[in-house]
Amino acid sequence: MPEFLSVFFRDYQLINGYLPIFIFVMFAFAFAGITLLIALLIRPNNPDPEKLSAYECGSPPLMEANERFSVRFYLLGILFLLFDVEALFLFPWAVKYDALGLFGFVEMMLFILVLLVGYFYAWKKGALEWA
Repeated sequence: MPEFLSVFFRDYQLINGYLPIFIFVMFAFAFAGITLLIALLIRPNNPDPEKLSAYECGSPPLMEANERFSVRFYLLGILFLLFDVEALFLFPWAVKYDALGLFGFVEMMLFILVLLVGYFYAWKKGALEWA
């Protein structure tokens, strides 16, 4: 066998393991594209005033969609996520409480203490005030 063919087949053997993954990804993209194309062709397009009305709450929006929000809105959202995710750590601790013993209890009390310090710091700085 000529040398250039042996080099080609050696590289082919290295890539051969990834070929099923490549085919799967191509089928996934093709399926997604074909599904979106079919949905575009067969969906009804008849908007009415009910469909175009204000979403969920039913009251008209107070400002345009491209206007800026107050920074306090984002800060409050980030603080909510922060304390919510930290509180999420309490569940696995409660499940394994017996196995952790006194060490686990002390660790969680320190964690809650740090959480409370952060909460009171945010409160003192006025981050939880809406107006």
